[in-house]
Amino acid sequence: MAILPIRITGDPVLHSPADPVTVFDDSLRQLVADMFDTMDAAPGVGLAAPQVGVPLRLFVYGYDTDEFGPWRGVVINPELWITPPPAGEPDEEEEAEGCLSFPGERFPLRRGDDAIVTGVDLDGNPVELRVSGWRARILQHEFDHLDGYLYVDRLGKHDRKIVAKVTRKMGWGVPGAQWMPGVDDLDA
Repeated sequence: MAILPIRITGDPVLHSPADPVTVFDDSLRQLVADMFDTMDAAPGVGLAAPQVGVPLRLFVYGYDTDEFGPWRGVVINPELWITPPPAGEPDEEEEAEGCLSFPGERFPLRRGDDAIVTGVDLDGNPVELRVSGWRARILQHEFDHLDGYLYVDRLGKHDRKIVAKVTRKMGWGVPGAQWMPGVDDLDA
């Protein structure tokens, strides 16, 4: 297994829709294993293939809580259904997100409370996840990556200005920007 570099906002692979997975082989299994290692090392609760420079429609997730216990897996070629986000401004404490491709920052973002994701696993078997709360947020966040969006693209005008300042200050927003979990200290 290997830890892979994580692309940072501005790299073209993050801002383009990913391609469907069509080949299920050992190289796909290796990619998924490396993505789990990378997500764990970062540390994160989800990681989409474009974040490690691979323009394919798949993501891994891993989240552990006292209430529900461990929740971990991979979804390939996912489809997503969500309940509409509630009206109003997001709560800065309860609805703040971060992203490994915009490391070190957190911004509030309103998301749907419930999500259903369908797709397949590494063996091509059907996967269906029906979740709510933080788990629904994770799935929506990772699915966005597959369509070429980072959560910062969905923020309001005030927070987008802050994102632009951080991007300039850090030298991000250019092709090839990346960081290495376990090596670079970016407070992801």
